[in-house]
Amino acid sequence: MITQNRGTIAFAVCGSFCTLEAALQSARALTAQGWHLLPVMSFAARQDTRFGTGNYWKEQLEAAAGHPVLDTLQAVEPLGPRKMAQALVVAPCTGATLSRLAAGLSDTPVTLAAKSLLRVGCPVVLAVSTNDGLGASGENIARLFQRKHYYFVPYGQDDPAAKPQSLKADFARLPAALEAALHGEQLQPVLLGQRERAMAFQPGQNVVY
Repeated sequence: MITQNRGTIAFAVCGSFCTLEAALQSARALTAQGWHLLPVMSFAARQDTRFGTGNYWKEQLEAAAGHPVLDTLQAVEPLGPRKMAQALVVAPCTGATLSRLAAGLSDTPVTLAAKSLLRVGCPVVLAVSTNDGLGASGENIARLFQRKHYYFVPYGQDDPAAKPQSLKADFARLPAALEAALHGEQLQPVLLGQRERAMAFQPGQNVVY
């Protein structure tokens, strides 16, 4: 039940297709808390895969947010200058998007949305989902921890035995991570311990990109 109007959040999804359903659940949780969402999709997230068509996920995201998806560079560029949102949530945030953000690139709707909101000091909250979080993407995660206004949803190894380099955010902690970020704080602990991982993840889950 919505009790108050909290404001507006840009909510972006990237191409970790097997985590899009978890992302939608987080979007619904935020709207239930009174947030108005502006949904954003990366170019990769609009692709058809075995997890569903790009149009299917677009329709689902629009239904969860109650707003048309922003999926062009032109649509997201005004987010910061026009003060259209108080923060950006990227869930899931793939290794490809992490690399672009770390390099300062803004060539996709998600990364340009980040640039647009960062320019006016708004927080960017990242829910990582990548098979090489302890590999090539690990360097980019570390670089973003050193940047102002970047915050992370707590994450851990979702399947240490089968995919030892894979990292995934605990999407259930996303609303709390956003709340902390809006107060200039990183939700702790960032790294999930064995017990927290067991509660958040099921062995064999797939994380892509």
